[in-house]
Amino acid sequence: MTTGITVFDTAIGACGLAWRDDVVLGTSLPSGGAAATRAWLARRFPDAGSEPPGPVVRDAIDGIVALLSGARRDLADVELEFSGVPEFNRRAYEIARTIPPGKTLTYGDIAHRLGMPGSAQAVGQAMGHNPFPIIVPCHRVLAAGGKDGGFSARGGVETKRRMLVIEGALADEPTLF
Repeated sequence: MTTGITVFDTAIGACGLAWRDDVVLGTSLPSGGAAATRAWLARRFPDAGSEPPGPVVRDAIDGIVALLSGARRDLADVELEFSGVPEFNRRAYEIARTIPPGKTLTYGDIAHRLGMPGSAQAVGQAMGHNPFPIIVPCHRVLAAGGKDGGFSARGGVETKRRMLVIEGALADEPTLF
């Protein structure tokens, strides 16, 4: 089995991905530059090498780059390694993966789709622990009333908003500064 990590440039910065054969083990949003993103992935996946990814993983990377450049690219076909992911989180991630680019759901919407309408806060916590950001589009999950909610990636809610603007889910709002 070949396990590797790679870092690649996107419109929002250097993202990263870890894989084993044709399965994605985890992804990273920008962590402060390519070296920082690589270091973060290397800590998370210490046994991963630096060999180039195969065609299936390369397609996933190309899809991420395209999506973050404004293409309405659906990444639902990318195979993910869910071992070690709690069952509730996995189910919430599967629902999040059905949200098309340019659309959003709320934590409560996902809780209802799980058949657990009182679990919106647990959905929010699951999204905050998402090991596959971008591929599992937790940035498309908002708080009640369409509010941003949180975002655990570097840059926080501003990164989330930027991704939603790129996808066309939010208007690019000018600031006073």
